[in-house]
Amino acid sequence: MRPSLKQKILSVCDRKISEKGSNVGLSFYAFFANKNDDPELLMEAAEWWIKTHQLDHFEKAIKIKSMVEAMNSNPDKN
Repeated sequence: MRPSLKQKILSVCDRKISEKGSNVGLSFYAFFANKNDDPELLMEAAEWWIKTHQLDHFEKAIKIKSMVEAMNSNPDKN
């Protein structure tokens, strides 16, 4: 996963957790505007979410944040 997507995911998760608490859920669409202005990045996020990790449509933001942070500490899982 490219570094810019990792950073985007972490910042969105942090914002959602701050706004709505640690129980807030989100989908990979939360990382993108309603306008599909970067389809390659959207597909990268979708593949990571759906194909690689087989996550449900909605997952806890804290879980996603933890997964991405683990990728940062273990580059082999990118």
